[in-house]
Amino acid sequence: MVNKLSRSFKKLSLTQQVLMIILLMLIFLALFFTFFLNKNIEVTISNQMYAMMDSRQKPIIGALEADEPADFNNQLYKYLSTDSIQTNCIIRNDQVEYLTIPDSSFTTPEFTEFLLKKAQWLRNSKSDEALYGTFDCDKGRYYYLLEECESQGKPVIVASFMDDTYAARFRASLIDSNVYVMVVAFALILMILMLWAFSIIHPLNQIRLYISQIKQGKEVELNINREDEIGDVAHELISMKEELTKQEKSKEEMIHNISHDLKTPIATIKSYSESIKDGIYPYGTLEKSVDVILDNAQRLEDKVHNLLYLNRVEYLITTDAEGVVTNMKDVVEQVVLNSAVIDPDIRLITDVEEVFFDGLIESWRVAIENIMENAFRYAKTYIKIVVREDDLRIYNDGPKMPEDRIETLFRPYEMGEGGRFGLGLSIVSKVTKANNYIVKGFNTEDGVCFHIYREHKVSKKHQNKRGRKA
Repeated sequence: MVNKLSRSFKKLSLTQQVLMIILLMLIFLALFFTFFLNKNIEVTISNQMYAMMDSRQKPIIGALEADEPADFNNQLYKYLSTDSIQTNCIIRNDQVEYLTIPDSSFTTPEFTEFLLKKAQWLRNSKSDEALYGTFDCDKGRYYYLLEECESQGKPVIVASFMDDTYAARFRASLIDSNVYVMVVAFALILMILMLWAFSIIHPLNQIRLYISQIKQGKEVELNINREDEIGDVAHELISMKEELTKQEKSKEEMIHNISHDLKTPIATIKSYSESIKDGIYPYGTLEKSVDVILDNAQRLEDKVHNLLYLNRVEYLITTDAEGVVTNMKDVVEQVVLNSAVIDPDIRLITDVEEVFFDGLIESWRVAIENIMENAFRYAKTYIKIVVREDDLRIYNDGPKMPEDRIETLFRPYEMGEGGRFGLGLSIVSKVTKANNYIVKGFNTEDGVCFHIYREHKVSKKHQNKRGRKA
């Protein structure tokens, strides 16, 4: 039931949620006033009535204890009992003696019997405390207070009564003051809550409209000057939009350049094939002309392979790779063996320890092959590979890279040297990030180095003891 209500609440808009919270607050305040505050008000009123009767009864008790003769005609008691709110009387010898002319409600046999019973109970209890309570009759509720004292050596009980007229006025005053305070407090809380809710809903609506317009391809701006989480989301959205715009532009340029790169070998293959078919050898001999066709076919194959692998690499590096590790020594040795024939003039130097990197062997092999391909493109005399725990470096003595090129080296769709859009280093970046490694490029004294590493090193030697070895 609670989960169902929670799901229903989450389906509401923020405005509806705020209104629902306000409604719940109103219900809570109503219940609070009805069951708690109202009860406390009744207790406060009763205590006030008894305290007032006790304070007005004290002078009479003082006079009795001073052995002043008490009777209806005594001027002292007439003066002490002059009160428009309560009535005072004396109970002795099972007789009720009124000090002032009583209200007709108190002269009924029912009330007299009730009064004598309470007085008898007070005498028998031998208690020094006063007896108080309420008496309900047809005309309403009455508050009473009985207290025992001694006058002229005999026990006397002084009784005081009042109807609920004063209590009703006092109750109305208390309720009015409490309701007023509660209304003012609730109004202030409601105002603060509405302002707070509006301060959240308004920027969220701005963000929603911004995303909707971006989706429609419109050029819009998002201006939210906040330092909280909503401001962080807005800033990240703006950064994301700028990055996506930049990547989209780069993609368009890349597609244009790739299309041009593909057209060139295709056109060469087509023209050479047609010439050979007509008995003409554009490159002098049939063998050399066919070699040109094969070279361009290989170029096409490499480009298509990179494009397909770029789309497939994220699936490859995340599929069934949990707990899988790769022996980097085996990978490097395999790549070096395959690369040795690319350029015999380039010396390959290896300094490799047997260590294990997280990830599938195929993804790491392609990543290292792509770095090696880049290194062979620029190296003059040597390429050096160094592998340590969570650390792989590939050096070459080619020309140093411009600083601005280093910053964008592994970004996808970035233009490389000579206006070429190589995808190899983008694939390297995807492989390393997916396996929680970092890849960077930097200049050395005599060339360039590509560095793959992990900041928090965790030993993976003999990793097959806790995972699977790729």
